[in-house]
Amino acid sequence: MSSSAVKGGGFQVPGARGSGPEQRPVVTGARRRRLGWVWAGLGAVVVSAVGFTLVAQAVGEREQVLVLARDVPAGRLLKPGDLRVVEVAADAGVVPLADRDTVLGRQARVPLVAGSLLAPGQVGARADFPPKGFSQVALAVEPGGAPPDLARGERVAVLPGPAGAGAVSDEAEEKAVSAVAGTVTGVRAAESAGGPRVVTVLVETGAARRAAQLEHPRVVVLPAQGREAP
Repeated sequence: MSSSAVKGGGFQVPGARGSGPEQRPVVTGARRRRLGWVWAGLGAVVVSAVGFTLVAQAVGEREQVLVLARDVPAGRLLKPGDLRVVEVAADAGVVPLADRDTVLGRQARVPLVAGSLLAPGQVGARADFPPKGFSQVALAVEPGGAPPDLARGERVAVLPGPAGAGAVSDEAEEKAVSAVAGTVTGVRAAESAGGPRVVTVLVETGAARRAAQLEHPRVVVLPAQGREAP
């Protein structure tokens, strides 16, 4: 059989180049997929580069600032052991490590809480606490008279405990049912097992005397936004 017959019969040797018009190469589905992965890879590289630049910039903006290592009551001089250093991406309004010497030896103007960043306005030549119109009252709270996890900053109502034996006058009973609302500024653990805890509460000066005279005081935590005492 001649080669012309083979061609005329429509048969073609596998791999042989046809003699017809030149055809453009066809991009198959597999090749499209490979090109897609290439572009996706290039995009990932670009995104990673941009992300790395942003992260590098963020890390570069971190600085060493001062944070309270322990609670410091208002009026006490700030000591080196009261502070520690952390590295954060902090905004203005905190004390940087470079200004440490400017705050040491100065009074805490307000109660300072451990773990909080130190702000310049929190220390000064004298304490500005308690604020005008308010007073602090220290209460000896017996076991069960306050939540075990009572903490500074919580808004509370101070009420009298169970009435003692014997009758009480109408005036005494009227005073007993009147609660005093305030904010906890300090909690000191009992000195002995079964002894009272000392809870310091910031109250309006007009109610300080009444709060101090409550017998067997108990402390109830109030809702943060509420104003009603139980």
